[in-house]
Amino acid sequence: MVYKSKTQKTYLLSPVALFISGVLSTFAFADDTSLEVIEVHGHAQNKHLALGSSESLLSDLGVDFSAAGGVSNLPILNGLMGDRVKVLIDGADVTAACANHMNPPLSYISANQITSYNVVAGVSPVSAGGDNIAGVISVNSISPQYSDSNELGWHSGYVSAKYSSVDNGRKLGVGARLASDTLSLNYQGSFSDADSYEDGNGDVVLDTLYRAQNHSLTAAMRDDKQQLVIKLTHQKIPYQGFANQYMDMTDNTSYGAIAQYKRSFDNSELEGQVNWHSVKHEMGFFSQEKTGMMPMKTDAQDISTQLKWRIALNKSSSILLAQEYYHYRIDDWWPGIEGSTMMGPNDYVNINNGKRARIAAFAEYESQINTKLWLNAGVRIESVNTQVGEVQPYNDGMSMMDMGDMSDMGGMESMTMSDTSTDNSIAAQNFNAGDRDKTDTIVDANLLINYQITNFDELQFGLARKNRAPNLYERYSWGVSTMATTMIGWYGDGSGYIGNPDLDVETAHTISATYIKSAKDDGWRLSTNVWYTDVSDYIDADIVRSFNSYDLDNTARNILQFTNVDAILYGAKIDLTANIYESKDLGNWQLHANVTNTRGKRDDTNQPLYQIKPLQTQLGISQQMGRFENALSWQWVDNKSRVDNNRFENQTDSYSLVNLSSKATWDSLTLSAEVSNVFDEYYQLPLGGVSIAALKQDSSNGFEQLAGQGRSFNVSISYAF
Repeated sequence: MVYKSKTQKTYLLSPVALFISGVLSTFAFADDTSLEVIEVHGHAQNKHLALGSSESLLSDLGVDFSAAGGVSNLPILNGLMGDRVKVLIDGADVTAACANHMNPPLSYISANQITSYNVVAGVSPVSAGGDNIAGVISVNSISPQYSDSNELGWHSGYVSAKYSSVDNGRKLGVGARLASDTLSLNYQGSFSDADSYEDGNGDVVLDTLYRAQNHSLTAAMRDDKQQLVIKLTHQKIPYQGFANQYMDMTDNTSYGAIAQYKRSFDNSELEGQVNWHSVKHEMGFFSQEKTGMMPMKTDAQDISTQLKWRIALNKSSSILLAQEYYHYRIDDWWPGIEGSTMMGPNDYVNINNGKRARIAAFAEYESQINTKLWLNAGVRIESVNTQVGEVQPYNDGMSMMDMGDMSDMGGMESMTMSDTSTDNSIAAQNFNAGDRDKTDTIVDANLLINYQITNFDELQFGLARKNRAPNLYERYSWGVSTMATTMIGWYGDGSGYIGNPDLDVETAHTISATYIKSAKDDGWRLSTNVWYTDVSDYIDADIVRSFNSYDLDNTARNILQFTNVDAILYGAKIDLTANIYESKDLGNWQLHANVTNTRGKRDDTNQPLYQIKPLQTQLGISQQMGRFENALSWQWVDNKSRVDNNRFENQTDSYSLVNLSSKATWDSLTLSAEVSNVFDEYYQLPLGGVSIAALKQDSSNGFEQLAGQGRSFNVSISYAF
């Protein structure tokens, strides 16, 4: 295991090494003079140039993304997506408050606000976070920096800007800090505005435009043994297109607060945190690129507390004891439209006073047994309660919605008459009469071993049992008509989804092994990782019926109901970093390469799981010469032939992308130029879902796969002062 200080490049390629590095810095009072980057390729990042989505940062750590809006796509770890991935922002657990997951946790923080981040895929320790089976993404923006003076005064600031030609994207980031030796005040802001981007054929990929702003204000106070931090946040997204959903975001306004307290004692460390996050979210239509008139609204709050106490047992071992509480509340309703025969006269109540509460406690033991062997073992116990109130349809009797009239929604002008047997009024009555309160008790456990065979050979082994309880939409989405069901789902597949109150907890057993070999002169480093996950009660979806809104051969979709099945996922990764050339005239040259392959299938049918990325390889060469950094990268993605037929998942062709970038840094000024997709290749995103926006403009081509971005010329500038 190799750990380097955060002012250096960090080469940590496995969950074990990633976690060790986190433990070493858990209670440190860090500053943000440089960005702490834990990444596969070891290429240093400049946070002032990292504007917009955090996707570019996390992709280097092996995170895949399912296409959503331009502000933040949905992360995928080891073939698992959605709420199976735990995403923590400054240690806070923020829930996506939308039936389509339009406001996932990563959408609430911009890249320039991030001071450190890490990813633990698969076998994550119980202290990293519960209620997940895929792994944990932890993003941090709280990193107070102090001065040597006892008077509060100006400390530092920056302003940065970026332009991208493919979407006429304009991004701005600003930061300012006041500090003394005991106080720190820091403001971070970001602004993003982009049109719909163009693909490699020069055609506009409809409904991918967006506008967003994020603000945070952090105050910190410390003495020799303790620190208190309070952070306030605000986000405003007036609109964001979602090409692979039937609706768009027309507003997302959120406020948040975090209070962190840390104190060190002679042989222990105490950490406490309180989090609050509130959001008002609206869906509808705002652009001619996808039209309609149906409104949907959600109000939600996340409140959580965490208390952790690490006790040193001796110089080489410790135990961590912790208690956590999470409470999520949401109301989801679709306002009735005056005069509409379909959407009225009542509001459609989708989730009424929905609650999801988690109480967790865990113990984790960690020991450096000897100079070669490190061990981490932990157990977490959680109680998860979900409940909702009574619901109501638009109309208490048989309405035009139940008969299949979709004209008010926009774009789905006709349906099969199968909907005449799916009366939402009866569905609401049955739902209200059923059990809407369920409590699950779950147990997580992990074992992590790191063995230093020699100074240049390292073996890492991980074994974990992890659980995730169903979210509120998976359990309580009660509507059965085509319109109601197609409003549910974060898969971008054009299908409709029905909830299942009888869903059981997902339980995953994962085994992972990593071998790391490095050169005696540190000239190269090779890491190989294999993993296998067996999931009991995996939440998938079975077909209830089909529908065809356009009566064409290529426009059929399915209505599916969430159900528990058993599933298997497995994969392998190879990463290589090597110094290939060094001279005074041409600088230092480094090679970065990796290969990743993931597979997943249902046990009962052997059908591939949805949105599993095909084999992919990346190869990059970077050069550093004085104040200049240059990089050339090539990415190849294999064709996607293993698809989920229940969701009509499209096959995609293989493709290659070439990117070129150059950066120059002076004392306070950084300039960057980049050409992405140099050869303007047209390709379809294997994890992109289908373009519903294109379907509504021209249904003759059916549900086409969402296309990726064409060539883009990007320029960035950052000035620190």
